[in-house]
Amino acid sequence: MENAAATASGNQALIAGIIFVITYAVIVSEKVHRTVAALIGGFLMIWLGIISQEEAFAHAVDWNVIFLLTGMMVIAGILSQTGVFQWLAIQAVKMGKRNPFRILIFLSLVTAVTSAALDNVTVVVLIAPVTLYVAANLGINPIPFLVSEVLASNIGGAATLIGDPPNILIGSAAGIDFVTFAAAMTPPILLSLALFIPIAWIVFRNQLKPEEGARPHVGDLDTESLIKDHILLRKSLIVIGLVLVGFTAHAALHLEPATIAMSGAAILLLWSKTEPDKALEHVEWTTLLFFVGLFITVEAIVNVGIIEKLANEALKLTGGNLGLTTMLVLWLSAIASGIVDNIPYAATMIPLIQSLGHNGMNTEPLWWALALGADLGGNFTLVGASANVVVASLAERNGHKISFIQFSKYSFLFAFGTMISSTIFVWFFHVVPHMQ
Repeated sequence: MENAAATASGNQALIAGIIFVITYAVIVSEKVHRTVAALIGGFLMIWLGIISQEEAFAHAVDWNVIFLLTGMMVIAGILSQTGVFQWLAIQAVKMGKRNPFRILIFLSLVTAVTSAALDNVTVVVLIAPVTLYVAANLGINPIPFLVSEVLASNIGGAATLIGDPPNILIGSAAGIDFVTFAAAMTPPILLSLALFIPIAWIVFRNQLKPEEGARPHVGDLDTESLIKDHILLRKSLIVIGLVLVGFTAHAALHLEPATIAMSGAAILLLWSKTEPDKALEHVEWTTLLFFVGLFITVEAIVNVGIIEKLANEALKLTGGNLGLTTMLVLWLSAIASGIVDNIPYAATMIPLIQSLGHNGMNTEPLWWALALGADLGGNFTLVGASANVVVASLAERNGHKISFIQFSKYSFLFAFGTMISSTIFVWFFHVVPHMQ
């Protein structure tokens, strides 16, 4: 009986692995839309019994992420009716003195800093409309701006517990409070942002030229006339302010960010008297359905033990050496987070690190390695982090498709550079002190 059960389990793992690899290959090839590929992969896992439909919808799909995105997209959609995004865009252009690279860096750094205070997905939902308007007025392809911003959001979001979802999981498991987490993560993130500017110059300097026939029309715009509805703007800003306060205090309130975002969206719909049908037009349904399919697909390979087995085998290679184990966790997390969503990956690695602690290893460096690797590794590919997918969908909706290969071509140098700087930082500030 035991052999039969083991064989069945092994067959399930093999089938799940094959489905995952094929799904990922189809997403990369872009022969089929990524949402369709993810949904087919996810529901194949259910049809073939790899994961039950109860598990898929009760545990696999992170409804906190889905409803957080939905709520913030509704709020951003209503806010966009006021003209404030156009106003902010023109201010950014003027502050950058119409220099496209300066504007790109300005918007990216604003995105990074804001992502440390909010979750990074919320920030890119709010900043993308501004960026699209900036690029349109400069007559420049918006893709370099959008990619730069989403990379910056993933870097900035790594600095705090609320900036990126894996951080919340890690902080809870390791007993790390908000201040301690920020104090430890801010220095390597500042180092990463310092590298961001020269890398951005290398990657984007030839991509920021006006398109042929474009006529930039920024200088003669009356910025005050861009605000179309001052009353709606005030109402929207009040609701957004309350939502941001709620995000900051969500742990004390015992409420998930999704509850706060959806509550804010409902209040703004009521207060502004916006028709729900009109507000829901701004929700990126293809993005949300992509996440549903991806969550189910990834949870299936987690359930059959593929991720855990790979992680365990990798950790065995270090022979219990703290330095080697920390470096392995850092880079394994970065590479894995570029392939699967970093939320389920972090959830899988947490018990493995805890078990190492039970066996006598000092796990403090490992927690920081996991956080940096999972957060920054999301910059390697288009599906590595939720913010990446959201921005790609927003760009596509506005007629600017960001392909998997194109994103990786832009992002690889950023991801690799920040991982090198993080490796140096973790080694000298977290590993070496514990090896003396």
